[in-house]
Amino acid sequence: MAKQAAIELKNITKTFGKVVANKNVSLTAYRGEILSILGENGSGKTTLMNMISGIYFPDEGQIYVDGKEAVIASPKDAFNYKIGMIHQHFKLVDVFTAAENIVLGIKDGKYNLKKSTEKIREICDKFGFDLDPEKKIYTMSVSEKQTVEIVKVLYRGADILILDEPTAVLTPQEIQKLFDVLRRMREAGKAIIIITHKLNEVMSLSDRVAVLRKGEYIGSVNTAETTENELTEMMVGKKISLNIERTEPKDTVDRLIVKDLECTDRTGVKLLSDVSFTVRSGEILGVAGIAGSGQRELLESIAGLQKVSSGEITYINPKTGTTENLRDKTPRQIRDLGVRLSFVPEDRLGMGLVANMDITDNMMLRSYRKGKSIFLERKAPKTLAEKIVQDLEVVTPGVSTPVRQLSGGNIQKVLVGREIAASPKVLMVAYPVRGLDINSSYTIYNLLNEQKAKGVAIIFVGEDLDVLTELCDRIMVIGSGRITGIVDGRTATKEELGLLMTKTFDESEGSSNE
Repeated sequence: MAKQAAIELKNITKTFGKVVANKNVSLTAYRGEILSILGENGSGKTTLMNMISGIYFPDEGQIYVDGKEAVIASPKDAFNYKIGMIHQHFKLVDVFTAAENIVLGIKDGKYNLKKSTEKIREICDKFGFDLDPEKKIYTMSVSEKQTVEIVKVLYRGADILILDEPTAVLTPQEIQKLFDVLRRMREAGKAIIIITHKLNEVMSLSDRVAVLRKGEYIGSVNTAETTENELTEMMVGKKISLNIERTEPKDTVDRLIVKDLECTDRTGVKLLSDVSFTVRSGEILGVAGIAGSGQRELLESIAGLQKVSSGEITYINPKTGTTENLRDKTPRQIRDLGVRLSFVPEDRLGMGLVANMDITDNMMLRSYRKGKSIFLERKAPKTLAEKIVQDLEVVTPGVSTPVRQLSGGNIQKVLVGREIAASPKVLMVAYPVRGLDINSSYTIYNLLNEQKAKGVAIIFVGEDLDVLTELCDRIMVIGSGRITGIVDGRTATKEELGLLMTKTFDESEGSSNE
C-alpha cells in the first residue's frame, strides 16, 4: 500500500539578508511515520520547521498538505492545516492548570472546562499520556510540562506534529515513555517530525531520516538501512570518529572541596542541602540530574553568584599550595583565581554574551579590566575570536558579525570557547553541547579532554547520560538539591543513573563524597 504524503516541501528557499538559511529544499513527511531531521548547527533545520509551523514564510517554493498547496503565513494558519509544533522551551502559564493551558487561546465561543477536561482525558487514554488535567503547571516536572504541550496541539486537532529536541532534559525512563506515546501516535496515522542531535534516539525511534547541510537537502534514508556513522558523514560531508576517548586521570590532587553546602531562596526554601564532594585536578566530574534539581545553584554557589547559607567551599591554589575560602570572595576574585563558569542557559544571549556586540567585543567582556590605559586593546580579543571561529568551526561571515545574527548553536560555541580559552584551573561547564550538532559536540568533548590532560579540574553538568558515562571519570547525581550518589563513570549504567535521579528525599539520607 502506497504511503500517503502528509506534508510536502518543494524548492523551499529562505534568506535573512545575505544569509541563505534554506536553498531549494524538497522533502516529504508521510502519515504513519516518524521522520527525523538531522543537520549541523546552522544547517537550516529550525528555519525549515518554522516555515511549516507558520513562524516564517518562505521566499520561494511551495508547501503542500495532503496533496493540496497550502499558504501558511501564521501559526494560526498552521493549526488550520492541523499542524502543531512542540518547541523545546515551553509556552505555558505556571499558575494555570494543565486543562486551562490546553484550552487557552481557543476562540470558538465560550468553552466548558468540564467538557474540555473530559476530552483531554480521552486523548491521554488513547495515546498513553500520564497527565492530570487539573494539576497546576508550577507543580509539574519537565516531562509533565512537555506532555501538556503535546496534548495541547492534539486537542486542537493536529495530525502533523513537529517536536524540537523533545528529549533534551528527560531521564531515560521519561524518554522511553515519550517514545511509546509517539509510536502510538504513529500507529494512529499521525505524521511526526523530530529535530534531534541524538543519533542513538534517531536509530531507535524514527522510520526515516532527512539530512540538511548548509541549508540544502542532502537526502533521506530509511533508518533500518543506515548507521550512525553514515548519518554523521551525510551531515558533515566527511567521516568523523564518534568515540569519546576517555584517558585515565594522572597525578590527581584535590583542587576544590565542597563540604556541607546549603543555600536557600528568599522565601526560605532550601535549594541545596548537605552537599559535599571533591573535585580533583586532571579529572572530569560529571553532574547528572533532572532539570531544576539544583545544578545551577551548585555551580553559581562555587562561582560566587549564589548566596550560601552554610558550608565550606575550599579551593587549593596550585601556584601557592595554599587554601582559599571562596565564600569570602567576590565573583571577580574567584575568576581571577582560575575558577571559571560556563553556563549555557536556555537563553544563550541572556547570560554571558551581548547580542548586539560582535564576536570580538564579546571576547573583551572577560578581558577589558586588564587594560593599562583608558583605551581598549582589541588586537588580542580579535585574535582569540578568530581562533575560536576556526577551532570550533563557527559559521559566521567574520568576527565583526553581531552574535545575534548567529544560529543558537554557533552562539554557544562562542560562549564555551571563550571560557576554555581563559586557561582555568577549575572549569565548570553546564550543558556545553545543548543544541549542538554531533560534530560540534565532539569538538567540545575533545577540548574538555585537552583541559583535563593539562591538569584542569572539570565539573561537567550534562543532559545526555550516554555522554556522561563515556566522558566523565566520576558522576555525581543530584536530586531536589541533594546528592543521591557518586558513581564510577566507567561502570555506571544509564538505568542506574536514572534511578538515582528520581530518588526521593527519604531514600537519599545524607550526601556522599566518594
